[in-house]
Amino acid sequence: MAKDKKTGYEPLTSIEAISAGLGTAGYISTTQISTAVFLAHGLRKPILIEGPAGVGKTDLAASLAKWMSLPLIRLQCYEGLDEGKALYEWKYGKQLLYTQILKEKLSELLGDAKTLAASLDKLSGFEDLFFSPQFLEARPLLTAMQQSKGSVLLIDEIDKSDEAFEAFLLEVLSDYQVSVPEIGTIRADVPPLVILTSNNVRELGDALKRRCLHLHIGFPDHAREQRIVRARVEGISDTLLNQLVRFVQSVREADIKKRPSIAETVDWARTLLLLHTSTLDEAFVRDTLNVLLKHESDIAAIAPAIPKMVREATGPDARGRLASGYPDVG
Repeated sequence: MAKDKKTGYEPLTSIEAISAGLGTAGYISTTQISTAVFLAHGLRKPILIEGPAGVGKTDLAASLAKWMSLPLIRLQCYEGLDEGKALYEWKYGKQLLYTQILKEKLSELLGDAKTLAASLDKLSGFEDLFFSPQFLEARPLLTAMQQSKGSVLLIDEIDKSDEAFEAFLLEVLSDYQVSVPEIGTIRADVPPLVILTSNNVRELGDALKRRCLHLHIGFPDHAREQRIVRARVEGISDTLLNQLVRFVQSVREADIKKRPSIAETVDWARTLLLLHTSTLDEAFVRDTLNVLLKHESDIAAIAPAIPKMVREATGPDARGRLASGYPDVG
């Protein structure tokens, strides 16, 4: 398949092809998610993904890289993150080593230079050497720009960085280039596919949002969560899968501090299989609820409702839903 001259990537033929491709990497997409990827690929624009923690924002980037056979380059954001950690640093140790070598070879290098001006003229040729690409330590942003076949660049939890760093990103995301004063502008031959994630710790600036396609990923509905667990957990029965997903969905509807994420649903499914559970019961739920909920106050809030929630998840109505509304999705 011929590569697109503008993006450098093989063109994605359809939204359905993206959903199918992500499925081969174990990611259960939606039309909305696949459409955002299709547009980001074609328009060469980053995707800014917002939503609760644990709904698959980061996993989308990893799955894209796996499916497209591209390197995944991740920049984890935090308060105080600066250009040096995100873009590049100079290899100061290597520079010092070369300085020492230059010092030892000084008389040989100066040769027959008789005056200070002549000596400085000979040494001036070495000034640029110490600030050349061989002394440059590429960090995630620059590394992504240097990938000859492209990459997936994940800028994770951008909302945890400072506004100054957010402003610095504008050049990178607008033109897929970075400026190194001592060397010049470095442009990506093949622009990376950029995924930014945010948990809404702070409001992001309009300038950054304008440069991105916006995508919100929320908690999945029952059918999609079944498909996700089925894709990640081998050997789980239809009955147990339906019951645990119904239970998790009911927990999310409760007034608690931290609703369980998809990752925690998957962990709970694996826990139940490890304990050779074939159906939910109160004892197993109480003993393993700490896998699903990570705050003691949430566990205490859910505890009184466990009998009712287990009955609703395992009762005749649940079996009827399995037969009619939620078929085997393996």
